[in-house]
Amino acid sequence: MDYPLPNASTDLTGQIALVTGASSGLGLRFAKVLAASGAKVALCARRMDRLEALAEEIRASGGEAVAIAMDATKAEDLAGAVAKAEAALGTVTILVNNAGIPDAQRAHKMDLELVDRVLDINLRAPWIMAVEVAKRLIEAKKPGRIVNIASEAAFHYSGNGAALYSVTKAAVVRLTETLAVEWSRNHINVNAIAPGAFESEMLAGMLERMGDISQHMPRKRLGNPAQLDSTLLFLVGPASDAVTGTCVRVDDGQHGR
Repeated sequence: MDYPLPNASTDLTGQIALVTGASSGLGLRFAKVLAASGAKVALCARRMDRLEALAEEIRASGGEAVAIAMDATKAEDLAGAVAKAEAALGTVTILVNNAGIPDAQRAHKMDLELVDRVLDINLRAPWIMAVEVAKRLIEAKKPGRIVNIASEAAFHYSGNGAALYSVTKAAVVRLTETLAVEWSRNHINVNAIAPGAFESEMLAGMLERMGDISQHMPRKRLGNPAQLDSTLLFLVGPASDAVTGTCVRVDDGQHGR
């Protein structure tokens, strides 16, 4: 089932949002939702053709967006993306750290190159991005919101592969907690969303290998990215002014507690 974009119940007019991994899946949805709510959006990923198409779609709907090429394994690209977003739109006040990759292998079969890549994209990149955005907010004496996309895998691992992915997403949750404490005095709220199995390009590859995993879930369905809209808008909007260091699990009851 497809879902329309939400009504702009959270007004983000005047906010500058940067979304990593915005070329597909959840990141693409997050970018559209933020733009529909009034934010100017910087779209960051490697695939510029997709980013440019998304930016054009946002502009055609009356929004403002800029596409920025970014390789999440390169520190200079990460810092550069924040600088380019600021130059084009203004100081970034909302960061959505969405870029991530699975490992989909058992730990003892992973080569070092893949280990480094998973750690770089899933953990090092969100740390660098958060710090780059926070430094600019602190210097400008502006409040801000950082939303890190973790995963239900941070809390649940079945032992069938992707152990390192689980470890990195657990680390993202802890990153969220520690930076929230450090930057609370600067009025920068840092929170996380931990989705369960949601329809996405990343999940599609897993479904090709494993079949329809939804039939093993209590509600026999995968999540639709639009079901994350309200959580995202809550965490970047004024209603969550006192909420920081929190990870919201949105998994449709797919896993136990």
